[in-house]
Amino acid sequence: MADKTSCNGCRDGVGFELPITMAFQPIVDVAEGSVFAHEALVRGVNGEGAGQVLAQVSDQNRYAFDQACRVKAIELAAGLKFAQNGTHLSINFLPNAVYEPRACIRLTLATAMKYDFPLRNIIFEFTETEKLDTVHLLNILRSYRAMGFKTAIDDFGSGYAGLGLLSKFQPDLVKIDMDLIRDIDKDRVKRVILNNTIKILTELDIQVICEGIETHAEYTVLKDMGVKLMQGYLFGRPAVAAAPEPMWPGNHVGLKNTA
Repeated sequence: MADKTSCNGCRDGVGFELPITMAFQPIVDVAEGSVFAHEALVRGVNGEGAGQVLAQVSDQNRYAFDQACRVKAIELAAGLKFAQNGTHLSINFLPNAVYEPRACIRLTLATAMKYDFPLRNIIFEFTETEKLDTVHLLNILRSYRAMGFKTAIDDFGSGYAGLGLLSKFQPDLVKIDMDLIRDIDKDRVKRVILNNTIKILTELDIQVICEGIETHAEYTVLKDMGVKLMQGYLFGRPAVAAAPEPMWPGNHVGLKNTA
């Protein structure tokens, strides 16, 4: 095993052979009429989709892959002037690709400094669908928060951690799994579950993001439930190396602060 203080396994992103880029999808604040963040989604430079890229990730190169994604996301976000426009950059990370948080974060910090990208504008989100070492994960999340990053749980409600993790650590944001959002306008049970989940998260001072929104009916129900942060094809599809102008539900007028 690599030395946990040197982060040798990360190798500064060198070792993942498939050239990558990032597509960005907006997360909008429907209350403010603005862009809250753009999520960075990995793509291949020759048009490969996320599935094709992720299929190339192995135990031998996942550390390098994770580092390469962070660097590319920050590099592109800086060029698109996210921070200057008050927009956050949301980066997915692999908890199992982090040996020791303060060692493996060095390249991220160096890249943010190089491009003058504020740490407070970076959100690190992880998906809870993979069974994880909770102690290790908590160490990562607490370390990232101490450094000034924001943290988020993606696909909340679909995986292993859920409420048990919330009892030990409260992230800045939680993204509700899209399976709960799909057709929520037609499903009373989903509305009851989401409404009570929102109440819990709000009492814990955690911001709620609902993702996977595709219809105006879904949007209307969520807005009536008090959800402010939303993401989905209704607002815009991912755009490679670009910040797409979000569309406003109903009349497709661009939002005010479109990064």
